[in-house]
Amino acid sequence: MTSNTAAGTPAVSSRRWWTLVTVGLAQLMVVLDATVVNIAMPAAQADLGFSDGDRQWIVTAYSLAFGSLLLLGGRLSDLMGRKRAFIIGLIGFAIASALGGAADSFGLLVAARALQGVFAALLAPTALAMLTTTFTVPKERARAFGVFGAIAGAGGAVGLLLGGFLTEQFDWRWNLYINVFIAVIAIIGAIIFVTSPKRVGPRPKLDVPGTLLVSAALFSLVYGFANAETEGWDSPLSWGFLTAAAVLLVTFVLWQRRAAHPLLPLSIVLDRNRGAAFLSVMIAGAGMFGIFLFVTYYLQASLGYSPQQTGFAFLPMIAMLVLAAQLGTNLLVPRFGPKVMVPFGMTLGAIGMLLLTRLDLDSSYVANVLPALMVLGFAMGSIMPASMQTATLGVDRAFAGVASATVNTSQQVGGSIGVALLNTLAASAATAYVTDNAPATPAVLAEAAIRSYQTAYVWGAGFFALGAILAALLFRRRGQGLSLHHAPEEPAAEPVLAH
Repeated sequence: MTSNTAAGTPAVSSRRWWTLVTVGLAQLMVVLDATVVNIAMPAAQADLGFSDGDRQWIVTAYSLAFGSLLLLGGRLSDLMGRKRAFIIGLIGFAIASALGGAADSFGLLVAARALQGVFAALLAPTALAMLTTTFTVPKERARAFGVFGAIAGAGGAVGLLLGGFLTEQFDWRWNLYINVFIAVIAIIGAIIFVTSPKRVGPRPKLDVPGTLLVSAALFSLVYGFANAETEGWDSPLSWGFLTAAAVLLVTFVLWQRRAAHPLLPLSIVLDRNRGAAFLSVMIAGAGMFGIFLFVTYYLQASLGYSPQQTGFAFLPMIAMLVLAAQLGTNLLVPRFGPKVMVPFGMTLGAIGMLLLTRLDLDSSYVANVLPALMVLGFAMGSIMPASMQTATLGVDRAFAGVASATVNTSQQVGGSIGVALLNTLAASAATAYVTDNAPATPAVLAEAAIRSYQTAYVWGAGFFALGAILAALLFRRRGQGLSLHHAPEEPAAEPVLAH
């Protein structure tokens, strides 16, 4: 991607940064789609007439398809070529979004959301893999991952802001139609700016048994947690799927040890730094989805905010996240490494969650909500870019797609675990409070909701505290093994990162 001629360098460098813009748009579309539909849900329910029990499938259909097919999507991008996979993913996601926006029935909307998840599973790992293989110079890589990590962390909050605006000013269907416009811009950018390097060496093969095993395992895992969220942890169906997921994952690992063309070489996840990064992304994902879910509930149900006001309330958090991402990747991570920065971010996350436990029915946004959101924004901006950069550093170009898919899988599984576990704990706390303070007057119910949010925040703080401990123990010190500051550069003749 670099040129030895002085005249060619600026053009090539410019193309790299336009590639980042294109990839960033695709990543934003995928991440915000996980939350943008939540705000549109009441309007869609009133329009299409589906029940409260069916409502969860609008979210679950997307997460099931997305979570279970991520590793397959990442490997397909390795096999068919990143540019081609990226454009196919964008086109498919746009078509699925248009289909969902035009849906005249509940079944068609669910099918469109599942189709969105299928193409998101191809698009998300391809976008991160393109970033990994495009930016190999350490300083540029840091900047690129700072932007990408900020988008990954802030996408959910952007979804709340955009969803509130579109639902109030236009129609709930525009929460889906907006993806068509984003995708078209990204497709044009991909055609113009993204390059397709020639394949070096023999064409790799797809590990079909491994693909079937891990896809079934991830489907069972996501469905098990989604079912536990709605049916409770005493549901035999939830435990049946979670048990099946554990068995299938163990079988997948055993198969990868003997497969001639493994889907996910175990060396990728067993590297100490990368393993720590995957765990950090998973734990941060659990905490992040909890923040969006319960703070949204609190602002709308307890303080009476409109959807659009709720979206604007998250803006300071996004600003702090972007600031932390840029400071971290350009200054702090190269100097201190992920062993310092990720535990620092996790500790801030725990502090931010504990600040949220002080919220009650009389709290004000400026004095109580805003400080906590700003701390949490800085925390996520410290965790995500450093973890994502470390998780893909030093991976052979031939496996960049599946390594990137593992990052996305970690975030998706973390979000599923976080939402299911925190929602169950919160519901139990609310039920216990109402039981202890019967009869269930409006005042008692309002206070029960506050107690349920506080319970979720305490457990969320525990997630981040655990993440801080694990990150401090598992990440290598700077200079031991792979270093973000002295990443190996790709040789011009054979574009493979040192492994």
